[in-house]
Amino acid sequence: MHTLNVELGSRGYPILIDAGLLGHAQSFARLAARDALIVSNTTVAPLYMAALRDSLGSRRVVEVILPDGEAHKTLANMARVIDVLVANRFARDCAVIALGGGVVGDLAGFAASCYQRGVAFVQVPTTLLAQVDSAVGGKTGVNHVGGKNLLGAFHQPALVVCDTSTLATLPSRELRAGLAEVIKYGLICDAALLGWLEEHLGQLLGKAPEALGHVILRSCQIKAEIVGRDEREQGERALLNLGHTFGHAVESATSYKEWLHGEAVGAGLSMAATMSRECGLISDEDAERVRRLIELAGLPTQVPTVTPDQMLEHMRIDKKVLGGRLRLVLLRRLGEAFVTADYPPEALARTLAAHCGEGAP
Repeated sequence: MHTLNVELGSRGYPILIDAGLLGHAQSFARLAARDALIVSNTTVAPLYMAALRDSLGSRRVVEVILPDGEAHKTLANMARVIDVLVANRFARDCAVIALGGGVVGDLAGFAASCYQRGVAFVQVPTTLLAQVDSAVGGKTGVNHVGGKNLLGAFHQPALVVCDTSTLATLPSRELRAGLAEVIKYGLICDAALLGWLEEHLGQLLGKAPEALGHVILRSCQIKAEIVGRDEREQGERALLNLGHTFGHAVESATSYKEWLHGEAVGAGLSMAATMSRECGLISDEDAERVRRLIELAGLPTQVPTVTPDQMLEHMRIDKKVLGGRLRLVLLRRLGEAFVTADYPPEALARTLAAHCGEGAP
């Protein structure tokens, strides 16, 4: 078993990574809570709820099963979780446990941050995207009709349990979506990881346990280090948003019904690479290398159903807008990203025209 630590002083926590962790009581030994609310969805609960309940031992356990999908990451469903906490008279020493992917983790974490001004929260991610990214770092929240993750809070988990054996039941589309976040880590700070991905992509798509374990461990290492230095995204942590401003606009413009988050991020990474090229930062060859890797991972790079004007409309209400200026994460080179609001507007226009709407190639 690999154990990583997110170093946040008294609020630091371990990330456990191994196959079979969900079925072992020892994985949850550090959890002091006597009462636990497990939040899951209709897809994951039938597969793993029983094993998790057994591992929690004598604790009182209550379940909330939500519909599956990004469209259900709403304030109404978050309120439903809180209603169950209240109805069962859970005290401040309880724990909320998220069993599922990024939607469940974000929503359950937000409920935990609000209930009685904050209760313990545990992430048990069952998708690749959640294991490499969303389960770590304490970003919680729900979507609003006006934009992605506009309601939320920073609320760090007390524990993250990444049981890699859960990926055996992960649909191929979900697996590919998770690879977008792994590619992102390579682009922002680890060019060697990009090369490794190019060489081992077939193993990852085939769910080879060693290959998956490698990218989960490396991704969690990168994110834990960045979060430890910049918990609340005052600086370096913003680099983790590479491709996400574009991707979030795709998701919100399509009402969270057409694209998985990782698919939208994949298209967003391709747009970020194109934008970096349009700004004269990276070469045509490097931008093409990014596009090719994303497509080989089975992810889209074009958004034919959203026009450039629609993209801009949704990007303008992104959380990274400051002082009326939209900040973007761009690439100085593959393996080095930076945040800027200083870019030619025509470069953004050309990027959106190249990737969005029916006229995009």
